[in-house]
Amino acid sequence: MRSSNHLIGVLNFLTFLLSIPILGGGIWLSTRANNTDCLKFLQWPLIIIGVAIMVVSLAGFAGACYRNTFLLWVYLFVMFFVIAALIGFIIFAYAVTDKGSGRAEPNRGYLDYYLQDYSGWLEKRVADDSYWAKISSCIRDSKACNKMGKTVGGMPESADVFYRRKLNPIESGCCKPPTECGYTYVNETTWNPGVVGSANPDCTKWNNDQEQLCYSCDSCKAGVLASLKKSWRKVSVINIVVLIILVIAYVVGCAAFRNNRRIDNDEPYGETRMTKERPSMIQF
Repeated sequence: MRSSNHLIGVLNFLTFLLSIPILGGGIWLSTRANNTDCLKFLQWPLIIIGVAIMVVSLAGFAGACYRNTFLLWVYLFVMFFVIAALIGFIIFAYAVTDKGSGRAEPNRGYLDYYLQDYSGWLEKRVADDSYWAKISSCIRDSKACNKMGKTVGGMPESADVFYRRKLNPIESGCCKPPTECGYTYVNETTWNPGVVGSANPDCTKWNNDQEQLCYSCDSCKAGVLASLKKSWRKVSVINIVVLIILVIAYVVGCAAFRNNRRIDNDEPYGETRMTKERPSMIQF
């Protein structure tokens, strides 16, 4: 019994420590929501789960250390729903970011992004005109495209140097025209129409106005989806590790709870038996 209580105490202390990265992951997603990804509702489930794990782990730790059956019962009851919520969040995160990736272009270090490569609930939400107006405004306010500028000797970097750059999905999708449009490079956010034609509607949406660029392009929407996928996959790795430890802690917690109940039920019997034996010893 003591070993199971000690083990659950150690495991819950560990899950308490691991709840910090989960909470940190939610805060990190919140920061990206304000700066680049610009979807401001996705981080809250993760933050809530992180806080719940932190509180429940403390209850389980206290219940194990002080052999408090009630705290262990509360721990097991709440932890069941926390584990279910975490499993649901992980499945949801992978499901909505399952499809889509950037396309490699000849002689380019960056990828191009196309909205038709993505599908599902998240794609429909991002592509919705009313919702996209808020997202594109957020991207514009983040000044992500303005930060792309680099100079060499006071002059913008050459086209060959720019083409070899590793751009993130937002920079590639929102701050430059798609490669297939055949635009001619002037600087990172200024491009002149080229001679190559394309049926891609984004080719006519590009504008050298720094307040417009490709913020209304489907490639920009695809860039946001690719950025979300990259962010969520990083956070999901931490969530899976914590989930495994939580399940182990829950199983051990069930064993500790049963042991505590058995000992609590045995104690009255032991006390009664000692009380009955004392008079016989005195009479002797």
